[in-house]
This record gives sequence, C-alpha cells and structure tokens, in this order.
Amino acid sequence: MPPIADAGRFDKAANLPELLENLTLVVPMMEKVNLNALRVFALAARHGSFQRAAEALHISHGAVSQRIKQLESDLGVVLFDRKPRGVVLTPRGKSYHAAVEEALATLSAATAELTRPARRITLHIGSSFAAKWLMPRMKGFNARFPEMSLATEIHDTPLERSLGRNEIALWPARTPGHNPAHHLRRLCELRLVAVCSPDIHRPGAPVDTDTLLSFPLLQDAHRRWDRLIGETGSRGAPTVLNFDRSALALDAAIHGHGVAIAPTFMIEPDLRAGRLVEIWHSPEASGEYLFLSWARQYAHERPLKRTVTWILSEFGLEPEG
Repeated sequence: MPPIADAGRFDKAANLPELLENLTLVVPMMEKVNLNALRVFALAARHGSFQRAAEALHISHGAVSQRIKQLESDLGVVLFDRKPRGVVLTPRGKSYHAAVEEALATLSAATAELTRPARRITLHIGSSFAAKWLMPRMKGFNARFPEMSLATEIHDTPLERSLGRNEIALWPARTPGHNPAHHLRRLCELRLVAVCSPDIHRPGAPVDTDTLLSFPLLQDAHRRWDRLIGETGSRGAPTVLNFDRSALALDAAIHGHGVAIAPTFMIEPDLRAGRLVEIWHSPEASGEYLFLSWARQYAHERPLKRTVTWILSEFGLEPEG
C-alpha cells in the first residue's frame, strides 16, 4: 500500500486506480474501529493492566476485556498477550499503540483548543502541587488578573501530548523531556526538608538523622523515608504511615501525626503561617527539578504570556528575552 502522503499527489494519474483501490480498503476498516475502544486500548497498554485501565475509566474489568476483544476482532490482530499478572503488548500491538497515542493526543489538543475560553489558562499539574502551591496563591492571582481565570487538569505523570493554546504544564523530574514545540524553564531544584507540627515535642532543630527516624514518619508515594532508612542502615523499626499524595502527608504533619519530607516550594505557605516547622534538611542534592513548559506557537498571546511571567515571578525568576 502506498504511503498516505501519496493521497494528495495527482501529478501522475497512472496511479489513481491503484490509489482508489487502496482507499476502499482503508475506509471500511476505519468504520469498524470505535474511538472509545481506542481510548480503552491506550489506557490498558499504558498501565499494562486491564484492571488499572478499568479503574481509570470507572468501568468494570469485564467491560475493558470485552472492548479489547472486540477491537482485536475488528482489526483481525492480537494486540495483547494475556499474562497472569497483567497484559503485554504484542509487537504489532506496540506499533499500533504508538500510533493510537499520537492520534488521541492530537484530538485532545485540538478539542482543548476549540473549547477553551480565550482568557482561561489551564495548568497541567499534580494534585499535591495544586493543593499546596497553587491554592494559597489563587487569591493573589485573581486580584492581579481579574479578567483571567485558572483551571487545573490533574495528572499523576507528566503530560505526554504537546500543549495547545492557553495551556501550561509544571512537573518535577530529573531531566526534562525534549519537545521542540515547547518553551521550557527550570524553576528550581527540589530541596528536601523534614517538617512537623510546632506542637510535636522535639529536642531542638535541626535534629540528627537518628533522632529524625525516631519520630512517626509520614510517607507519600515518592517513598523518600524508605530511601533514607535504607541509606542510613537504620536497625530500628521506624513507624511509617503511608499516603498516596504529598498533600495528605503534609496535612497529617500539620495535625501532629508525625514528620513528613517535602520539597521547600510545597511547604512555604505552611512554614510562614507557623503550621509547620522545619527540623531537618537533606545534606545531599536531590537531583530533581521543577520544570515549566508552554507552547511556542502561542507564547506571544497575552493571557498565556502573563501567566507564565507570574509563575516565574513566584519562583524569583524573570522571563527570558
């Protein structure tokens, strides 16, 4: 079959019958493919699990399995190898998954661009960043830019697609992913500190590591306490209470349930308000940074430009150029 790019080339009519024949093969196949089934397939491939895809979509495991089976039947291709502990893409499934992810990302960006009001900026961020960094600053943003509004889309992992009009992404990482369609700024290094309620009895601050590990430890999904315990070779059995979000661990610290580790930019408002006190800081560089990105194509537009400048100023940075 000739490449799709050939469909727009009619300088040589000799290939037209062949082209039309190929098109009749493609169109009926696309009529069989359900867009919702492709979304289910993409999530199952991303998670390597029908169950986790079902949880993300709020449907049953059986519904996911049935839609994947129907998609495989429609395509005449086995997309997954079913394993006892999940599913693995077949070689043809891998190549199809890459194409589906790219197509869904394009549709998502185009839809977002069509439906987003001109003066509303969408921030793609993590839930704890929204709760602990953004929310304390919303009043200041609204007072400074009363004609604009901020919306959030919460993500557990960095956004994979390219950003569209009035979209900004902030995420922590060791190294930034390269996307030539984006402007990129490094906002800060993640400086890790241990914090607790001022009401918790402690011998003074800062405390040494042995003393630190004697407190009840509030751990989030980053599992920094586990790493610190492993690095110090602690022989004791520290009390660790686990949370799936940094914001939850920090709220538990505020209420006096123990000590949490977090990057300083997440806890500045709580430190200033006296809800938390710093009792230890990591002697080692974290090697992690907070990054900001936005689309080059729309960088000149006033609402996006003003919001980017505002975020940079909150980290003590100036816009480039």
